[in-house]
Amino acid sequence: MLFIVLSKVTIGSFQHIIPILCGVIGAVFVIRYANKSFSLKQKQKAIHYFGWFVSLTLIGFHVYRMLFDNYNFKTDLPLYLCSLLALLIPVFTYYRKYWMFEILVFWILGGTLQGVITPDIANGFPSFDYFRYWTVHLGLLSIIFYFIFVFKMKPTLRSVFKSFLALQVYVVLMVGVNHVLDANYFYLNEKPKSASLLDYFGEWPYYIMVGQLIIIPLFLMIYLPFLLLNKRMKSLSK
Repeated sequence: MLFIVLSKVTIGSFQHIIPILCGVIGAVFVIRYANKSFSLKQKQKAIHYFGWFVSLTLIGFHVYRMLFDNYNFKTDLPLYLCSLLALLIPVFTYYRKYWMFEILVFWILGGTLQGVITPDIANGFPSFDYFRYWTVHLGLLSIIFYFIFVFKMKPTLRSVFKSFLALQVYVVLMVGVNHVLDANYFYLNEKPKSASLLDYFGEWPYYIMVGQLIIIPLFLMIYLPFLLLNKRMKSLSK
């Protein structure tokens, strides 16, 4: 009976709030410690190892599902945006290219953060799926904040449009994948079953069109704190 109660993940529940608090505390501690105690090489190695931890957690989950569960290629491949980012994140943490950061900062702060606020978890604590979900989502957010506050990377206005164009490439690819597999990756054919912001955008295909229309304003909102910070720093330097 206890497991049945814990398997229900609802917004605002302990299963929702506790991992977020742990993730925030952990990220703040690591960022402060890295800035205070790590050399540049140690900073680079630490985030790369953590990137592999996030990626291997996701890979391990999918291997486990393939071996011991009813894995469905139409619904279970790691092609949803956050899962795909988790697969690729070690590439970013290794090369640390600015153009990668320009894309990821908006995808993660605009998309992954929404997944943290409105979690879509098939099985709650203490399932592998539960730990996989929070490791991926909170891990991606921790990594991008690490690059902002440790490596001092900041997006520009041009980054907003680069990230938007890159997202359109991803959407086109997912349209092709969905057509071939008769799937619903990136929720292009149907909204997620759990509560999400898409619930306020109407039914298909209207929620897709509305979602596209608000992407650039959303990215601009994410960029605004960076813009204000840059202006403040310039004014202080005068």
